[in-house]
Amino acid sequence: MCAAAWTNLLAESPVTAEPVAAVGARTVLPVAALVLGAIAMGISPIFVRVADVGPFASAFWRVGGALPVLAVWALLEARHAGRPASSVLRIDGVVVLAGLFFAGDLFFWHLAIMNTTVANATFLATMMPVWVVLGSALFLKERVAGAVVLGLLFCLAGAAALVGTSIGFAPDRLDGDLYGIATSFFFGAYVLAVRRLRGKHGAAAITLMSTLVTSLVLLVVALALEDRILPSSLSGWAAIAALAFVSHAGGQGLLAYALGHLPAAFSSLVIFLEALAAALFGWLFLSEPVTAAQAVGGALILLGIYVARPKRAR
Repeated sequence: MCAAAWTNLLAESPVTAEPVAAVGARTVLPVAALVLGAIAMGISPIFVRVADVGPFASAFWRVGGALPVLAVWALLEARHAGRPASSVLRIDGVVVLAGLFFAGDLFFWHLAIMNTTVANATFLATMMPVWVVLGSALFLKERVAGAVVLGLLFCLAGAAALVGTSIGFAPDRLDGDLYGIATSFFFGAYVLAVRRLRGKHGAAAITLMSTLVTSLVLLVVALALEDRILPSSLSGWAAIAALAFVSHAGGQGLLAYALGHLPAAFSSLVIFLEALAAALFGWLFLSEPVTAAQAVGGALILLGIYVARPKRAR
């Protein structure tokens, strides 16, 4: 979709969530939701490793399998707000964009993993906050404080340290590296779209309907590119259930909730914890060592998030 259409669709639903200046105790719960969401998304590589289906099939199950629990959540949300059950099926152009953006994120992430090193794919995918910071100013008209930019620099340095010296660029991996950059762009666009939607939709309704769009796209992709999409073992089914309920319903749901209360730029920095969580889970469950450089990287990410945190209003 062209840039003009993207701008017009965003303009249809102005953000009315809590302003940046109105911070304090009310931000504790949204920040906690962001942290838990990042952890839930960070454990997804463990589940993908265990699932006995191909990467695109696991991507489909991650979103498609979450639809039942998201539907229940959306119905409860509508009931609590005094809206009819049919309101959860309301869909507009920005919802469709959010679903397409997340489908692009998962699609290019798996392509990057298959066509470049995991280190390159991981580092390039962490460029997502760069797009969010730019989009926050251009599309959402949210002021990006200098502290957020400084925090972003710390987080990027931390992400580079996390993947360590294994980062390397070579002509034969150029396609995979470009896929990694595309991953960061699509996830950044998804964050911006959800932030915009939170001005007039609940977190559950947004997550449900955007997930439905993502599921339809990834189902077509999986059927076209995978030999089979059904797991053949109990552990495989357990892995995709965990992907659906923990990494997607939990991770994306908590992210959607937080984006109704926090600036998009700051929220994108907290998602850096996903890379930190992935390293910790790899150490705990896959016996992958954590080096001193990775520990320093994790500390830099935490420092960057602290520096960029919303400041209490005077």
